[in-house]
Amino acid sequence: MAADSIAPPKGKPKWLRVKLPTGKNYTQLRGLVDKYNLNTICTSGSCPNMGECWGEGTATFMILGNICTRSCGFCGVQTGRPSAVDWEEPEKVARSIKLMGIKHAVITSVDRDDLKDMGSIIWAETVKAIRRMNPTTTLETLIPDFQGIERHLDRIVKVAPEVVSHNMETVKRLTREVRIQAKYERSLEALAYLHDQGVNRTKSGIMLGLGELEDEVLETMEDLRKVNVDVLTIGQYLQPSKKHLPVKEFILPEQFKKYEEAGLQMGFRHVESGALVRSSYKAHKHIH
Repeated sequence: MAADSIAPPKGKPKWLRVKLPTGKNYTQLRGLVDKYNLNTICTSGSCPNMGECWGEGTATFMILGNICTRSCGFCGVQTGRPSAVDWEEPEKVARSIKLMGIKHAVITSVDRDDLKDMGSIIWAETVKAIRRMNPTTTLETLIPDFQGIERHLDRIVKVAPEVVSHNMETVKRLTREVRIQAKYERSLEALAYLHDQGVNRTKSGIMLGLGELEDEVLETMEDLRKVNVDVLTIGQYLQPSKKHLPVKEFILPEQFKKYEEAGLQMGFRHVESGALVRSSYKAHKHIH
């Protein structure tokens, strides 16, 4: 797959066409988000699966602001100096989830390498606030690597989300280009540590179409299984703007299916693999 000699694709293929979100649950949640100015990644990131996820009572929220201290070549989030921590944010997120009647919430954040705790305290307080205000809502935390510092990871372990996720994003060879300040081995070590500390279910995700080879994808999948990752998502990379890394290849649906079958054979409990799959796609199913 995706050798360097392959010319960049000229247009999106038909399997990347997105249906407009519809349905009673979607319409109701859309109205609440607009009325109360609630912040979800679903809306701000124009997620192609928003209608489907909202219809099933799942939504994704981003904490710790919208400015990241890292400058990953694939990510559309603004890079720069983040604003001060909003210590009322945990309660705000918890109230948003209550207003929306969310059954399963995914929480993610920008990287906050500017903070001594890497933002891990706000992370823990957010989970606690959600639990207090929404006792029946299940949770997935899609966390940064916290630079691999165990005492920060311990704060996530202690509040015990049903799923703890950290994305590898790409294969080992491309990590330095795609995730400039991240390290492939450090991400694996963080996932291994989370499992070893008793996290109920760990999860990771990768994007395809950045120039990776099939053998490299399979190697990354095997590396994730070696550290006991339970759930894997595999999706198509789409370029957020002309300033970001270009799409080298649009992966065929049958290739995504091949990776799904390979992942299940490797022992992943659950694999979501498809062009429009994103980290939180069908996230409510990943706790069972």
